[in-house]
Amino acid sequence: MAIKQISALVENKPGKVLELFKILSDAGINIRAMNIADTKDFGILRLIVADVGRTKEVLESATIVKLTDVIAVEMADESGSLCKILEVLADAGINIEYAYAFVTPTKLGAYTVIRVDDAQKAEKALSDQKYVLLTQQDMENL
Repeated sequence: MAIKQISALVENKPGKVLELFKILSDAGINIRAMNIADTKDFGILRLIVADVGRTKEVLESATIVKLTDVIAVEMADESGSLCKILEVLADAGINIEYAYAFVTPTKLGAYTVIRVDDAQKAEKALSDQKYVLLTQQDMENL
């Protein structure tokens, strides 16, 4: 049930993030979720999109791109919801590498994207607790 996340290297200089977003905009890419993390020289732009193949193709003309499997979990849009998800993962002995959240206008709800050390184990632990995990097809239809 993992979804594909696109990670793109971004030079840490004024206007470089804008360049990548213009490429995406010009290609008609609709971003479902994003996160930018930086270091001194480079940043990592992480994207969840409807059309992974097309997005990867257009970004590769400008930078280094990598696909990563992540899980996306539906959660109640209320205080404490993320804590409950994290508790399930902690109880299952799953390490979280990073996470970020997003909401959607078409299907009202909140979601968290999580990169873990064992996606299959995380998916099972969350499914056993009746959490809804999004698929790549769900991302195309949001």
